[in-house]
Amino acid sequence: MSEEHAHGQRDGLRLALAVLAAEEAKWSALLGESRSWRTNQIREVRHKTLQVAQKRVQTVLNRLTAKGSGAMDAELAAALEKAGL
Repeated sequence: MSEEHAHGQRDGLRLALAVLAAEEAKWSALLGESRSWRTNQIREVRHKTLQVAQKRVQTVLNRLTAKGSGAMDAELAAALEKAGL
């Protein structure tokens, strides 16, 4: 895989993490705010779904790191920190 292609993949995954983090923040602010128990349940499910999606994207990003090294590259670490992972 060329370095340009790998960089493009990382950019796409960082964008996905940013979108997921924004959506999770939106739903976490709404948890328990409604008087309707059904609405609160739906919000909890959406929030949990976003958390699972973030973990899956993080797993993909971890797979893109070098297998032999235990340290992530600085670019990847900054993206994960920005997303709150």
